[in-house]
Amino acid sequence: MEIPNIYQGDYRRLIVFPLILILISIYFIPHIKLGVDFTGGTLIVLDLNRSVDATQLQASLAKDGLVGTVSTYNTTFGPKAEIELGQNPDLVRADALRDNFTAKLEQVALLESQANTNSSVMDQYVAERKNLNSISDSLFALAGVKNASAAGIENLNTLNSQTLDAYRAVYNNYKDSISASINKYADYSSLSVQSVSPALSAHFIDNAIRVSIFAAILSTIFVFIFFRTLVPSLAVITGAVSDVVIALGAMGLFGIPLTLASFAALLMLLGFSLDTDILLTMRMLKRSGDPRQKAFDAMKTGLTMSATAFFSFLILYLVSLYTHISIYSEISMVALAGLFADMFATWGINAVTLLLHTEGKI
Repeated sequence: MEIPNIYQGDYRRLIVFPLILILISIYFIPHIKLGVDFTGGTLIVLDLNRSVDATQLQASLAKDGLVGTVSTYNTTFGPKAEIELGQNPDLVRADALRDNFTAKLEQVALLESQANTNSSVMDQYVAERKNLNSISDSLFALAGVKNASAAGIENLNTLNSQTLDAYRAVYNNYKDSISASINKYADYSSLSVQSVSPALSAHFIDNAIRVSIFAAILSTIFVFIFFRTLVPSLAVITGAVSDVVIALGAMGLFGIPLTLASFAALLMLLGFSLDTDILLTMRMLKRSGDPRQKAFDAMKTGLTMSATAFFSFLILYLVSLYTHISIYSEISMVALAGLFADMFATWGINAVTLLLHTEGKI
């Protein structure tokens, strides 16, 4: 059966639906939840010997001060539970003390070296060493280290080693307290605890912002160098941005958290979108013939590519339902939303813009 050319007639109407999708997506973008990777916190995964009620387990843990969300599911290997906790105040304070200690250690070491040959800096060294000792003592107290005093440790290397040991002890104590609480309410065969510190989550956010900016700038430069005309270049960038915006809206609508996995899927989606947009633009600008027929021919090729990718990620999503691996689920759901968006953004917005340009209407 011959598929009719959708660009015959008033093709400008094709832009309406993707614009509606974009507006709806913009509304849902603020509802995106950040995952543990970006907020900091703790993720606990349990291999259960017996199934537990997620709501009851969540309430029981909250009584012990472990406030978070609990989800349970069944796999071929037995029931599992995932517990996601927010940032712990002790861990936040431990990170701040460690960072402060590390920042001052080098200065104190330099002053100590200078004080051995120049008595005029001795008072400054004593004052700074006292501040450094105070930070170590705070970490010792937070870790519950008994009879430990930084004033009794003269060697800076030893002080650094014991302070870092106390920092690690704070994390280990927290993990032990989690295990002790879970032991009371769940029967499990194995437990894994993954903690993301506030400093590390801030590092992830900074890197994500840098990567996003770099990808956007590099893509824009490449497109403008490649086509060297304003309207087609803007059409390519608009199509790619539209895909990402709609995918972000889907994340907010369906509760897909922004994690390192879903962020990687967004970057992958950006690359795929540029691929289909460039395919269309090349066909429209480099080939001779009727513009509407060229757009339609490009659409048939592009939709075949999109359908292949769509079904590949659909299989990955079905695998995630079977295995309950959250990374598979996050990547596949973001990719599916973006590929769905690409079918409308590329062939509704980008194609219409290029047709208006080639027909001299803009």
